[in-house]
Amino acid sequence: MQKLIIEGGTPLFGEINTQGSKNAVLPVLAACVLCEGQVFLKNCPCISDRYAAARILSALGAKTHSEQGMMSADCQSITSCEIGMGLMKAMRSSIIFMGALLGRMGECTLCYPGGCNLGPRPIDMHIAAMKKMGVQISDEHGFISCKAPDGLKGCTHSLSFPSVGATENIMLAAVCAEGETVISNAAREPEICCLGDFLRACGAKIIGDGGGRIVIEGVGRLMPPSEPFEIIPDRIAAATYLSAAACAGGELLIRNCTPVHLEAVIPVFEQMGCRIKVFGSNIYIYKKGRLSSADTIRTMVYPGFPTDVQAIVMAPLCTAQGTTVFVENIFENRYRHADALCRMGADIRAEGKVAVVTGVPGLYGTIAEAPDLRGGAAILCAALGAEGVTELSGVSFIDRGYENIEGVLSSAGAKISRITEE
Repeated sequence: MQKLIIEGGTPLFGEINTQGSKNAVLPVLAACVLCEGQVFLKNCPCISDRYAAARILSALGAKTHSEQGMMSADCQSITSCEIGMGLMKAMRSSIIFMGALLGRMGECTLCYPGGCNLGPRPIDMHIAAMKKMGVQISDEHGFISCKAPDGLKGCTHSLSFPSVGATENIMLAAVCAEGETVISNAAREPEICCLGDFLRACGAKIIGDGGGRIVIEGVGRLMPPSEPFEIIPDRIAAATYLSAAACAGGELLIRNCTPVHLEAVIPVFEQMGCRIKVFGSNIYIYKKGRLSSADTIRTMVYPGFPTDVQAIVMAPLCTAQGTTVFVENIFENRYRHADALCRMGADIRAEGKVAVVTGVPGLYGTIAEAPDLRGGAAILCAALGAEGVTELSGVSFIDRGYENIEGVLSSAGAKISRITEE
């Protein structure tokens, strides 16, 4: 078992380069299934979810190669359309292989995906969308068998909720389907645009991604992009390092990010009293002295405040002067980090969708376990500013979305190390 040992109380100084986006690289890797040839990707984050996606591609018959931030996937020889339970359970995003395999093979067999326990995240919208495109689906003993005997047919989808995963699955299924597909109330996240850019580079005909209505005209086949495709920077990782600086103090330059993707997040740090400056693809943050509370934070779909940043921003607000109210509107089970923060001395009262955080003068180290990916990152950030030492287990959750997080923070002066215990 691996642990992170964090000695708090040391301000951060220096520069941090933003990794490639976890939530963008995974659908792009699924989209490689649709390409007849070898795809080259750059700025791929070295995270466990990326390697889980590569294992799925290999199990399908693809040839993959990874070297730091570069990755290639040759899906010419894909012969299988089945994904085993172990591979599906490794990450939530595995469900997007449904649309890609149906687009390539006309059939697939998979099971329900895994990932962090954030409450019910049904895939009903995915299944309903595939059925509308002519897919016959049976669900027995936890396995989902999908077949499109007459091929995929374009149609109009009106999503009841702008689900990122459902939007991506429909896009993947529709690019090689017969006719036109329209997605109304589509997700608008930057990761949707990244997938759209990749598919267009492969020859797909897509317009409207980034807005609420996406129109896709099916094409016969996709070919690999003529040049390596670059994954966008990870906006959640950038927000995490802003939070680390807000917790520990000091000044950081977050380089090679996309500040426009954080327009709902940056003002919260400014309300806390952090000095923020945005220039080009960089964000500078300076924090000295005690923070102030922020206005009520309500998680919303993009371009609203991201649910993935809720826990991360809660960490510095635990020691802010005043009270901050959080309202979680996306997931039901997203305050699981609150218990660990309370053991560090925080004053958090969470019930249902609402959490009330009353700032305390300081936090202290403890023994904690990451409950999920972003909750683990929140505890880590809080530990950087806490008095004493924190032992954080459950590191495998954090590794799903962060590339060498201890090395990145250590480069800015944090006292953090990874140990392995029996």
